[in-house]
Amino acid sequence: MKNFLKGALIALMATTGMVGTALAEYPQRPITIVEPWPPGDVDDQLVRIIAEEFTKQTGVPAKVVNRPGGYGVEGAQSVLSSAADGYTIGNFLIDIPTSYIVQGITPYARGDMEVIGLNMNFPFILAAKKDAPYNNLAELAEYAKKNPVKLAHFGFETIPAQQTFEAARQLGFKFSTETGYDVTDCTTLANGDADVMNSTVGLVLACKDDIKVIAAYTEKPISVFPEAPLLRDQITGPTFSLWSGLFVPKGTPQDVKDKLAAIAEKAMMSEQAKQISATSGAEVYWQGSAEAQARIDKDFEAVKDLFSKMKK
Repeated sequence: MKNFLKGALIALMATTGMVGTALAEYPQRPITIVEPWPPGDVDDQLVRIIAEEFTKQTGVPAKVVNRPGGYGVEGAQSVLSSAADGYTIGNFLIDIPTSYIVQGITPYARGDMEVIGLNMNFPFILAAKKDAPYNNLAELAEYAKKNPVKLAHFGFETIPAQQTFEAARQLGFKFSTETGYDVTDCTTLANGDADVMNSTVGLVLACKDDIKVIAAYTEKPISVFPEAPLLRDQITGPTFSLWSGLFVPKGTPQDVKDKLAAIAEKAMMSEQAKQISATSGAEVYWQGSAEAQARIDKDFEAVKDLFSKMKK
């Protein structure tokens, strides 16, 4: 009887996946971190540090895959439609779990994702050429009431674009044209594609001496452009820190999420991450899942209010 019970237990464990690889510690194979934007910006640089730290701690490769398209929606969907096993992770910015869902333009829902943690605030800006005849939003408004001003942004659906449109609404002007791009950088202004553009400091470092920042979409002054006026000081109503962080499909095991969080937190404390923060003006930190989710929920409601204004 004893041998029979022992054999039955082994058979039960085998059929329920309790033997072999299912008991093995995560990770057992390479992981993929999807970056839903082209390479080169600050979030892309930081997530590569996380990937390096993952490999260093686990001995298992971590590959960053850039999958731009649909202003981030395509990359996000590729993550959220994958297995909830910790082998496909998304590096999502604020729009993916908030504004895109508010607008109903996503194939995914709020409940399809879980946040591991947030790790940075973008140094987002509204930039113009150095010789532009305006230095802040009020001066831009006065100029735009008499002259055409072309705006470039990352997509009408994005929060920075909507904040820019809200600023124009409050100050009583309209842009002559507004065009969405996957990337706005030095060439966007230099080629005359736009007179002003939403961008991030990381994308304009090569020409920072040739541009001016007329609004910083941050809570604090940007170290690279310390004199740039803050958006929140130039308009009324809420403004948003444009954060980014790691997300996984809903149902990912807690121990897997905990391991990923510990690795990411250590990566954000590295000298590499600190150097990127210093040179780009990005705020680099680690905010765990509970606080991060509360922040996302709060921003979601504020974003709903922002977009409702634009529909009026």
